[in-house]
Amino acid sequence: MELELFAGLPVADYARAVDWYERLLGVPATFQPHDTECVWTLADHRSIYVVLEPEHAGHARVTFFPDDLDRFMAAAADRGVRPERTETYGDAVRKITFLDPDGNEIGVGGVLVETD
Repeated sequence: MELELFAGLPVADYARAVDWYERLLGVPATFQPHDTECVWTLADHRSIYVVLEPEHAGHARVTFFPDDLDRFMAAAADRGVRPERTETYGDAVRKITFLDPDGNEIGVGGVLVETD
């Protein structure tokens, strides 16, 4: 079975959210279906979108795993985006949590690499 992921993030201030996600992800939105929704394609068949829905803003949780977590984090920091917290699960996975301006939780994860 092939899957598509299209994860939504409701926001209260659309322009502010688009700016923040562009800084987090380092690219402008892939496309804008209408005036109050922007979509970023993270990989084939895997997208996130922000949509103006103030009544639901701040209640989303999304986690994705970039190819290189350290490079992603350094680039986000260079663009002025700082994480809220960092967690390590056992000896296997690290999760960095960002909160967008509405409080939506964006997790960025990576598998820890063993060093000898």
